[in-house]
Amino acid sequence: MEATQYPAHWEADVVLADGGTAHVRPIRPADGDRLRAFYSRLSAESIYFRYFGPRPRLSDREVTFFTNVDYVDRVALIATIGTEMVAVVRYDRVSPAEAEVAFLVEDAHQGRGVASVMLEHLAATARERGIETFIADVLPANMRMMGVLRQVGYTAQSRFADGVVRMTLDLTPTETSAEVTASREHRAEARSIARLLTPGSVAVIGASREPGGVGQTVLRNLLAADFTGPVYPVHREVRAVAGVRAYPSVKDIDGEVDLAVLAVPADSVIDVVKECAEKGVRGLVVVSSGFGETGPKGRARQDELASIARAYGLRVVGPNCLGIANTDPSVRLNATLAATVPGRGRVGFFSQSGALGTALLQRVAQRGIGISSFVSAGNRADVSGNDLLQYWEEDEATEVILLYLESLGNPRKFTRLARRISRSKPIVVVKSGGTTQGVPIGHSASALRLQDSALSSLFEQAGVIRVDDLIQLFDVGQLLACQPLPAGPRVGLVSNSDALGLLAVDACVSAELEPRPPVNLGATAGAAEFGTALAGVLADPDVDAAVVIYMPPIPGDARSVAAELVRVSRQAGKPVLATFEGQLGMPPELRTDPSALPERGSVPSYAAPEEAVRALAHVVRYALWRKQPPGAPPELDRLDTETAREIVASALTTAATDHQAATDHQPATDHQPATDHQPASEPRPAHHTSVTQETSAAPDTSAAPDPSAAQEPIAGQEPGAAEVISPGAASSDGERQGGETGTGPVEIDASELLACYGLTVWPSEVVATPEEAVGAAERLGWPVVLKAADPEAAKRAGTVRLGLTSAGAVRHAYADLAGQLGADVVLAVQRMAPQPAVPTVVNVLEDPAFGPVVSFGLGEVTARLLRDRGFRLAPLSGEDAAGLVRSVRAAPLLFGEYGYPPVAVGALEELLVRVGRLANDLPEVSRLDLDPVLVGESEVLVLGARAVLRSPEGPRRDGGPRRLA
Repeated sequence: MEATQYPAHWEADVVLADGGTAHVRPIRPADGDRLRAFYSRLSAESIYFRYFGPRPRLSDREVTFFTNVDYVDRVALIATIGTEMVAVVRYDRVSPAEAEVAFLVEDAHQGRGVASVMLEHLAATARERGIETFIADVLPANMRMMGVLRQVGYTAQSRFADGVVRMTLDLTPTETSAEVTASREHRAEARSIARLLTPGSVAVIGASREPGGVGQTVLRNLLAADFTGPVYPVHREVRAVAGVRAYPSVKDIDGEVDLAVLAVPADSVIDVVKECAEKGVRGLVVVSSGFGETGPKGRARQDELASIARAYGLRVVGPNCLGIANTDPSVRLNATLAATVPGRGRVGFFSQSGALGTALLQRVAQRGIGISSFVSAGNRADVSGNDLLQYWEEDEATEVILLYLESLGNPRKFTRLARRISRSKPIVVVKSGGTTQGVPIGHSASALRLQDSALSSLFEQAGVIRVDDLIQLFDVGQLLACQPLPAGPRVGLVSNSDALGLLAVDACVSAELEPRPPVNLGATAGAAEFGTALAGVLADPDVDAAVVIYMPPIPGDARSVAAELVRVSRQAGKPVLATFEGQLGMPPELRTDPSALPERGSVPSYAAPEEAVRALAHVVRYALWRKQPPGAPPELDRLDTETAREIVASALTTAATDHQAATDHQPATDHQPATDHQPASEPRPAHHTSVTQETSAAPDTSAAPDPSAAQEPIAGQEPGAAEVISPGAASSDGERQGGETGTGPVEIDASELLACYGLTVWPSEVVATPEEAVGAAERLGWPVVLKAADPEAAKRAGTVRLGLTSAGAVRHAYADLAGQLGADVVLAVQRMAPQPAVPTVVNVLEDPAFGPVVSFGLGEVTARLLRDRGFRLAPLSGEDAAGLVRSVRAAPLLFGEYGYPPVAVGALEELLVRVGRLANDLPEVSRLDLDPVLVGESEVLVLGARAVLRSPEGPRRDGGPRRLA
């Protein structure tokens, strides 16, 4: 086959099993010398296993053959570290759907997981080229190669014949292969962060004698923390810094260097990174500024920093960051610009802001909260919060994770990781930029498109505790770090002040907790009274947590009271919070050991009862989420995914062909945008048209428009036909959609697509005359609705006529609408849906950051105006669907409250699961609107459905083989 263009999208930076990095890319003809050098470093055994015999060198003809591929039938990927090739993997197609595969990894890099990650990437390229099966002939002694093929998680078969084991791999992704990939990703990324946080030695490059200088500050903080390994200042001119021998270059250091902190000018960083790579440094912390935060030139320098560091096997924290710290007594690392680092504790803390990091660490220390480790990522060119989540999940010293996020580089991966990790360790997040969804200049991340309420919904789905500000971050963090999780929302109150007790009750009610009548002990109550009262409250089986308020009007024996509170709370196994003399944090007297850092069983204190209740409410919601089963997308019947893919592919192909033909025949001086409407006189078939109807019984009441979103205009078109929407059209979330993907946007009727997922759209017919309308009504069955066929026009006031029960009524309604909308208006007839029913709206949006997102809300005008909607990432489990339905404030209307009849919520949840499956299966579905969806007493009816398709440029952000963002 003729060679295709070099597939640059196959290139990727990857993390290996030991935490190092490599670059994977397709081989090129210019790689001949690199291939020869690689081959010269191979052992005789590796060559024998690959070629089944000795082959001391490659001929020029073989080198040419191996490096010249067509990227379709013959594909080869190589892994490089620095400038050297360390592995090559290739396939050669032997039949339309089958290819022969082979690996070769340099001996020095075997056992690092190179082959397994390259197999993931080769399998992805093969599937892209239509290959479904790999075959490999392996010598019986080559156990490592057979292990790689068997352990990847694909369906594998093997047979022995003629002294060779022939292995066959079905490349269809399986649940096992996904689990294997996720497990390997987790271990690799966790180890890459462990190499940064547990170094055996540290070099500070740019450490000068200048007092207050960045490099000297980091050096002095390392020494002051009593780092357990050697510290090497690096300065090109001086012999010593802070009394420690200095070296002119990192390469001149006698011993090994595990971590290098770079405090040199930005234009010198790249050269220093290369020196560190030559030295064998395993990780970098770049505190230098002058990168992405300074503009395009600095951003280019930042991208180059990340690219070169990863290419040489290094992970990078920063640039423009505060640094990293690890309080483990066996490490005692303070490679930060902050002189104050909290003591040892159980909280892992991540902050993207370098400037804010110092203040945050001071606040943590002031509250008496200990930390296990701290990372400030700065511009996060490489290491991000996702990497730290992987590490802290494994770290036994970390029980609570606090994140201050200014941006999300890979939001879909974040939610995937958080959903798993939150099952064992709580994650508390402050996400700034909620009103703008913007990101700070310099961050290697894009602004989020989803509205902030949608982000909160997705965090809720993942079990993430999102709080509004830094005060709440620490309020919740200290509770989680010291007290057990509550079993429910029932709160006991013990106080020595009536007024403060009532404030606590009001705060509980506002936070949707269930307060019990407060126990008021009076102003003079002492330790015995508080201990007895608290023990009695905690012994009550109808109490899940307790808030104690100790605010004596005159000084008392506070230490005795505190000791009694700690003693009782440790015996109860239920969380206890206090407002103890207005103190904030973990005061020594409320610790299990007043002379040590707070341990489990210490009682957190808050300045006011409302703050304590607010923190408790966050933890209660998290505890209830954690008690729910994790759930998985259920197996569904009546699915036809192949037909669905064919529908999508056909629509995109047809639209692209029509668009190209129109472009070829259109004069360059007379360009006009494509219209969204077909001529009204064009005949239309009487099936598969998506129209909507109102649920009100008034015959001339029309659907109210949705003012909460600027809908992407999808006009009434010939059912089943595809129409190209002009690029740059606005989506319903008000964002520009053009220019992100290949083909499209293309609008289609969604009826056939939904049918592939077991969902039926309520039938309707488009009509052009009053008699056609009467005939349609007789076929569909009385009573009927007559309305504008254009879904957008149908939302305008006065465009719907309901409850038509006779031919005369239909003719009259037709004349009425034609007079109102124009004689050439296109109308539609639809049979009235059964009543009573609650109108709802279901949408799907293919978000560039999060992937497919399913949203749900009620269709009532008030719900639309208030933007009362819930959001979940697809695919949905049954638990996700149930949570989505109940997440909207108007959900009680579905459960028989406020005079509404109870409706078929179970059927609605099944519809949401099916829509989520469609969204997950078909990334080409850029938008899907089901509006309205009527939820009746026994069934759910989709009255209107429309879709916008686009051809995606590449895999989803968290899809495909492992790669660094």
